[in-house]
Amino acid sequence: MEIDRDFLNSPPVKTVRFGGTVADTLAKHRQDAQIIKWLQEFRSCVTQLTKDHEQLIYPLLRLPWVGRSQAVVEEYMAFLSNLVSAQTVYLCACLKMVVSHFSPKRVTICEGGVDISDSDDDDENLPRNFDQCHQALQLIIRYVPSTSRFLMPILQENFPFVQKSSRTLECYVHNLLRLSMYIPALRRDVLELIIGKMLKLDVSASRSDIEEAEENTVQSQRAEDRAEEGLFEMDEDMSADAPPRPSVMAHPVADRLDTLMAVLLAYIKDVCHVHGSFHADRTKDLYRDLLSVFDKLILPTHASCHVQYTLFYLCSFRVALAEAFLEHVWKVLQSPSQPAVLRQAAAGYLGSFLARAKFIPVLTVRACLDLLLSWIHRYIDSQDNSGRAACCDISLHGPFYSACQAAFYILIFRHRAMLEGNMKKGLEYLQGLNLERVVMSQLNPLKVCLPAVSSMFAAITRKYQVVFCYTIIERNNRHVLPVVRSSAGGDSVGTNTNPLDSFFPFDPYLLHSQLIEPLYQVWEELPDTEQPPPTTGQQMLRLMCVCVCCFIVCVCQCSKEDEDDFLSGETPKTEGIVGMTPSSYESSLRSPSSLGSPPIAFQRH
Repeated sequence: MEIDRDFLNSPPVKTVRFGGTVADTLAKHRQDAQIIKWLQEFRSCVTQLTKDHEQLIYPLLRLPWVGRSQAVVEEYMAFLSNLVSAQTVYLCACLKMVVSHFSPKRVTICEGGVDISDSDDDDENLPRNFDQCHQALQLIIRYVPSTSRFLMPILQENFPFVQKSSRTLECYVHNLLRLSMYIPALRRDVLELIIGKMLKLDVSASRSDIEEAEENTVQSQRAEDRAEEGLFEMDEDMSADAPPRPSVMAHPVADRLDTLMAVLLAYIKDVCHVHGSFHADRTKDLYRDLLSVFDKLILPTHASCHVQYTLFYLCSFRVALAEAFLEHVWKVLQSPSQPAVLRQAAAGYLGSFLARAKFIPVLTVRACLDLLLSWIHRYIDSQDNSGRAACCDISLHGPFYSACQAAFYILIFRHRAMLEGNMKKGLEYLQGLNLERVVMSQLNPLKVCLPAVSSMFAAITRKYQVVFCYTIIERNNRHVLPVVRSSAGGDSVGTNTNPLDSFFPFDPYLLHSQLIEPLYQVWEELPDTEQPPPTTGQQMLRLMCVCVCCFIVCVCQCSKEDEDDFLSGETPKTEGIVGMTPSSYESSLRSPSSLGSPPIAFQRH
């Protein structure tokens, strides 16, 4: 699908045509003359058409006026203007009629004795039909300024079911966004409506399902190509380039989402640029509206894969927009008044955005890391000064662990950029973050971070001798893991395969958009850090001493905390009781297949 287009001047098109006979055309013209005569008669007595005359008005509102001759369209719009200005009781009925034309009508044609249903969206007529609908709507607004108050519920009610065809959804969303251009007061509500529907599609098409469907399609295409070219040319085919990417996605839900993302991204580009030039004021207004929708819908939605890229794309227009978004999610993360689940989600957005957005300069990355690590160190200070021994407890310290994972994730992706140019100053900066204190704290963040993140972070920090994590990871592998038990007693409910329930919001974009790719930082393999380098005898002795000391301190403090809780009669504030049970670190903390970065394959090392 081609999405790099002018939103307003490129209405959705489709190469499907339904023709008619000459006799049908002549009959239509005779009907047009009769329709014009009726409309003129009704206009002459519109003041008398009160609510008691609904049986006369409603058939007129069902009249198929869109797409008829210009004379019929003009006469019908004049009738609508007179009706809503003289009899506002029919306002909602008129609005419903206009909105009903935002999607192409369904028609059934017979081919070979089989009824085939498709959209009646002739390439030449569809843009003109939509233009007429918007002209009618603007006329109604001119005569009834309060129209916008009644319009939004009608737009919600008429939104097509998300399982409808990509074509139907595309046309309706396109017209909603076009409506928001001349009714700016409704734009935030319109965006909320559209993004809410898109999120339903997004969460119902998992990353693994989309990848599997696309891979199956590629394999099928290769098999067909080999069969066509013959068995003797198979060796040459094996070395040929991969088949071209199909314009339609193999996963049906992903295809509908891809279509809507194309429309929405084109709209964002069109709003923020006037005659090809960036428009700051319009962009700021759109950013505020999208940020409001982000807080209300996107941030609380777990494991969405693509809809959040609307803000990613908007922030790419100016660094100031990206910094404003980072500041926003940072405030959510550090706010104690926010629910823990939102604070953890904000940490995921902070880390993923800084790691994946190419357009964010290194200075901004470093400034955000400074804020993040300062907050982490203050949190450790507060636990050290509380007078109570701190142990690994996700229910109490979830935002802290998510912040640590975000910091590790940022360093995995951006450490090269921070070290380029001046290796000495770059290393001094990394050492100044005091990551060793974070890793070796009693809260033990490496124990709950995703194994892929912990392993890659350990490899990179070991390479530059910033912090040594492998002994802690090995100790965690041998340690017992907490299991949630029912507060009413009984056997364990089960282990959590992803303790933080974390995901990276800006993992690779799997849809067909070409707008995201140049802005996106892909994962680059690091061959020299895939496995830990051999250590010298002196280094091994030091690491073993550190490991033993940390293990003894942790066991003693955990035992002391259990004893204190028991003696003081305190019970956990959460509904579950944290118990301990032997378990395999790999089986309990394996990251789900939907988490694509860093590569899950790295866990093998």
